[in-house]
Amino acid sequence: MQHWLGRVHPSWSSRNFDLILAARLAMSMGRALAGVATPIYLALQGFSAVELAEYVMTVAFASAILSAAIGLVSDQIGRRIFLIVIPIFAAVAGVVFAFSDATPLLFAMGALGSYGRGAGAGAGAVGPYQPAESAFVTDEVLPQHRNAAFGRLAFSSSLGATAGGLLALLVHETRAHGAAAMHAYEPVFLATAAVSLCSGLLALGLSEPRRQVEHRIEQHHGDTSAAPAPRRLKIALPRRSWWLLSRLWVTNTMNGIAVGMFGPFVSYWLFRRFGAGPDKVGVLFAVINATTTASALSAASLARRYGLVRTITVVRSFQAVLLVPMVLSPSFAIAGAVYLIRMIVQRIGLPLRQSYAIALADPAERSSVVALSNLPSQLAMAGSPMLTGYLMDEVSLAAPFEISAVFQFVNAVSFWWFFHRLPPEEERAPAPPEQITVRASAEE
Repeated sequence: MQHWLGRVHPSWSSRNFDLILAARLAMSMGRALAGVATPIYLALQGFSAVELAEYVMTVAFASAILSAAIGLVSDQIGRRIFLIVIPIFAAVAGVVFAFSDATPLLFAMGALGSYGRGAGAGAGAVGPYQPAESAFVTDEVLPQHRNAAFGRLAFSSSLGATAGGLLALLVHETRAHGAAAMHAYEPVFLATAAVSLCSGLLALGLSEPRRQVEHRIEQHHGDTSAAPAPRRLKIALPRRSWWLLSRLWVTNTMNGIAVGMFGPFVSYWLFRRFGAGPDKVGVLFAVINATTTASALSAASLARRYGLVRTITVVRSFQAVLLVPMVLSPSFAIAGAVYLIRMIVQRIGLPLRQSYAIALADPAERSSVVALSNLPSQLAMAGSPMLTGYLMDEVSLAAPFEISAVFQFVNAVSFWWFFHRLPPEEERAPAPPEQITVRASAEE
């Protein structure tokens, strides 16, 4: 059977992979569109940079908690349920934003749906269910093709983010305030709700083997036989992967500070610095995502040629350096051009970092490792926006991005220090074929 991602076995797994990619594309559309529109919308509703930071912080903390919980629980009960439920939460949040301007309700639904936090033109984030999704994909794909699989997942995200950026053209009035702004942005928020709902509905078609949940055997008085008690969920820390977690916590914390100070504020920065509305920012992000789609597909070949850890380190260093000329650019066009180059580099590193972390984890602890390894990063992303808000209001618009560049460079150096002697499994084996081969089911 031929598959648009490569050659696959004719099993339920090939259908799973198609559905995961389609769901990721739909969810990325919603995330990208909400990330463009929400910060500008809130600014038009009177939010200062500090108040926007408070919203970002609330959403980020909620996302960190949900992500950790999903990672721990999905190793026990399965991944599929979270790929259905979390997109539905995002859809509900979109409906609320479309019809209400009540600040407490926006904060509450933004937190529940991980809605509108934004990551600039980044297309990799799909919300707190990502640990479950990453583990699901890794269970499907042979180790030697894992990098390519995550590259294609990032490619699907880029396509979705491109479409999401163009949907920002649904906003016709970019300078309205108050109730007029809510009416002008209503089509955008309803569009995010629709595509997020589609993602959840697509996940309904996924097939997943039933997972064995640990249960106790109790001895009854006067009976020598053992009777199984009802199965109970047991949440445990990934002890076999603890050595990996401790290193990832250091590197991811540095990256979390950098991303938290930069990513959620790109739309807001372009709005404040150059007066760009969601239509202009959305088109820029769409152009960036369309231009950088091939970067994700080239990630696996670069990793094979130069090594996974070396490639991640180099691209992360370039990401840090390019932040400085971007925020010092004198015009929207120049800033957009530098940002485009930076995002080409970013697209290479994103799937490789995801692939590397999950490759070194114990197979039974993959979701837990993904979730817990990202927890310090998510907490840092939740706390650092407050510093950005203060600096933007009181110092300069460029200052937080320049500080972010320093932290991202430290992240690159620490990643190399910890992992350059720990190649993944495929780099310790003969080179595999180019095509992705999806695992056959156990019954095949």
